Amino acid sequence: MTRKAILNILAAFTAAACWVAFQPAHAQQPAPALSLELNAAQPSDKGCRLTFVVNNGLGADLSKAAFEIALFNDAGVVDRLTVLDFRELPAGKTRVRRFDLSGTDCGKIGRVLVNSATECGGNGVEPTACMRSLKTASKAGIAFGV
Repeated sequence: MTRKAILNILAAFTAAACWVAFQPAHAQQPAPALSLELNAAQPSDKGCRLTFVVNNGLGADLSKAAFEIALFNDAGVVDRLTVLDFRELPAGKTRVRRFDLSGTDCGKIGRVLVNSATECGGNGVEPTACMRSLKTASKAGIAFGV
């Protein structure tokens, strides 16, 4: 390969890299998402307290958000189904929500599954947006997801 051909290839790569780097900001924005993190699971007087950090990145206020979750025991068997009401979630804001699950031993929770969104509402929000755009994570040492 000649020196001129190599320089032409390098110039083409440089131009492509510059084009990608200078695209408008809207082209690089992440997709709208509702982020739900299981942040902690701690014993409480009532049983087990689950702490969630939720960020509404959907671009619209949620007047109501509630999810049915399934708790699996350490053997992988569904132990309980319950609905957690996250209440209102303003657009672009992060909120912390705690839920005390009576009669539940935190040490025996092996997995938490978001089964469905029982409520997802707000002005201009499709009822399916909460599940369709849901991103999950866990810092509690318990598997968490959809």
